Amino acid sequence: MKLHRSSIAAWLAAPLLSLLLAAPASAALRVFACEPEWGALAQELGGALVDVTVATTALQDPHQIQAKPSLIARTRNADLVLCTGAELEIGWLPQLLQQSGNPKVQAGQPGNFAAADFVPKLEVPTQLDRAQGDVHAAGNPHIQTDPRNIARVAAALGPRLAQLDPANAAEYARLQADFGKRWQEASARWDAKAAPLKGSTVVSQHKGFAYLYDWLGLKEVAVLEPKPGIEPTVSHLQGVQAALKSNPARMVIYAAYQDPRPSEWLSKNAGMPAVKLPFTVGGSDGAKNLFGLFDDTLERLLAAAKP
Repeated sequence: MKLHRSSIAAWLAAPLLSLLLAAPASAALRVFACEPEWGALAQELGGALVDVTVATTALQDPHQIQAKPSLIARTRNADLVLCTGAELEIGWLPQLLQQSGNPKVQAGQPGNFAAADFVPKLEVPTQLDRAQGDVHAAGNPHIQTDPRNIARVAAALGPRLAQLDPANAAEYARLQADFGKRWQEASARWDAKAAPLKGSTVVSQHKGFAYLYDWLGLKEVAVLEPKPGIEPTVSHLQGVQAALKSNPARMVIYAAYQDPRPSEWLSKNAGMPAVKLPFTVGGSDGAKNLFGLFDDTLERLLAAAKP
């Protein structure tokens, strides 16, 4: 039997066409997130429409990141750079943006999103002095420790994703509504569960939990770092211990990325529990996503607060 040339071409192309149809479609948006919490939020709001890369892990200090060539390359290919802002990444993000040569993600462009722009800031300094340590002019940047802030950022991020990828706007709206419903339900559960913590006095290793304390009604009575970003000496820790005799605390709190030794010293010498909090997604086995982050945070605080 003689086959026409067109029939042969169709027969040869059929397997290739099947493979193309079976292959997953490439993600519409490439998102470069500076911190794990924003990568997790982008995934919640973008689903299969986004390809998310996260620059840091929960075990890294987000202040102290190097602008490595691999991060520059990812910034160069990004459609959206999603970071905290409020000067948290001041030591490395500007270099990434400049060296990437990507006009879409520069400051002021739709492809540049600073989460802290959408929440009320705490601990905004009235005056700036480098002698005060690692002080941020825009206020405390660690906004992710309050679930109310996650909701505020989500309300702004969903429309931004739709703006960058208008063909899929309806799906972004659906994903945002679904996340908002689940987050509202979880927030009500967290608020009820956290009620016994209200009014508890705590010591912080670093001033990284202002928003957590504001949400839960905790009172910070001492900080182990003499100045933000400055490791405490033994003599400073002894001074904190002495001060706690007249103004006691129930626990000392530190983040998963921090050296635990200052908190462990105070725990041992002042007789209070040291609580390691995940601080962000991935900071503990229980904090695998945003919901787990707050579930695990509350479990650890409530366990430490027990008489």
